[in-house]
Amino acid sequence: MSIPVQQQIGSIALVVENYDDAIAFYTQKLQFTLIEDIDLGGGKRWVQVSPPNSNGTHLLLAEASSDEQTQAIGNQGGGRVFLFLHTNDFWRDYELMKANNVVFNEEPRVEEYGTVVVFEDLYGNKWDLLQAK
Repeated sequence: MSIPVQQQIGSIALVVENYDDAIAFYTQKLQFTLIEDIDLGGGKRWVQVSPPNSNGTHLLLAEASSDEQTQAIGNQGGGRVFLFLHTNDFWRDYELMKANNVVFNEEPRVEEYGTVVVFEDLYGNKWDLLQAK
């Protein structure tokens, strides 16, 4: 008898300019939870943040350590929306993010699949805030 396949995405690496600035943005402006911040030595840290009450997928904040990595900061999606933040209350989170001076690329809109707006993280990566129908 074989064991059924069970997998999930545990973390998504996000290249950042500075650990502390990124932690502050995600925990203060987006209300994410700091899951781990472990010093690995040599200036490296294992830093994970996650939306409140998330299902287990975390952002692994990875401070750039080369020119190639530095060039990727803010453009990990190649100019497209890179990450999708799902919510159970779009307007609550939108208003909180506005009050926290999060940059929005548009006005909220209702689409066939739900209510959505594009916003940027502190480096310019594009995100969707989305409440599905």
